[in-house]
Amino acid sequence: MATSVEIVIPVLNEEHSLPPCIEKLIEFTGDHPDYDWKITVADNGSTDRTPEVIAELGEKYPHVGTIRLEERGRGRALKRAWLASDADVRCYMDVDLSTDLKSLPDLVSAIASEGYEVSTGSRLSKGSEVIGRKLTREITSRGYNLLIKMLFWPPFPDAQCGFKAVSRKAAEGLLPLIKDNAWFMDTELLLLAQAAGYRIKSIPVRWVDDPDTRVKVVSTAWEDIKGLLRLRFGGRPKPPRPSESSG
Repeated sequence: MATSVEIVIPVLNEEHSLPPCIEKLIEFTGDHPDYDWKITVADNGSTDRTPEVIAELGEKYPHVGTIRLEERGRGRALKRAWLASDADVRCYMDVDLSTDLKSLPDLVSAIASEGYEVSTGSRLSKGSEVIGRKLTREITSRGYNLLIKMLFWPPFPDAQCGFKAVSRKAAEGLLPLIKDNAWFMDTELLLLAQAAGYRIKSIPVRWVDDPDTRVKVVSTAWEDIKGLLRLRFGGRPKPPRPSESSG
């Protein structure tokens, strides 16, 4: 039986961006039949035509499903979708597909074949390529990841890349312990995985900046810093070790 893989796309008012994203994913996954693919759109309280667009895509493509959350928060949507999934490997990526899909098989195989519990895209690894990123965002990102290194000495260079995958064990063990429901969720997932002794693999990616990004750099950076301080000085809860997890 093929390994089941579920790709989650969190969205908020993405009626225009969603169809080309899903069409590219359908085409790409169709070229990689070694896995049993499913795509889930996590609608995070959209008020435009996004729900109607999702329904239309679901009728056109049998492997496209959806969940709907009225309360906003990207981390909240991702946690809900991953916990509801029964897939062996649970991925997520942003709707703008800033990360080149050519790295998706490596992201999945790290979990499916190589014994890792978490895999994450990295824009700061050897072999990565970043295109079109503004200097202010580059400095902010590198400074943030440097702060993580100073506080936690993690085994990954880039915590924020919106391109991650977890095993069934990691999803069940880590997600109930994550407190953040917004953008810091990515970092909290990785730092809890580190604390639990889960194996984490960083995947070099080609990443193209989206000029229409919804991320508010200053406010998001401040919330991220508060999250880091919470984990550093408030302690990280201890999830089950991989050998103790069920699944």
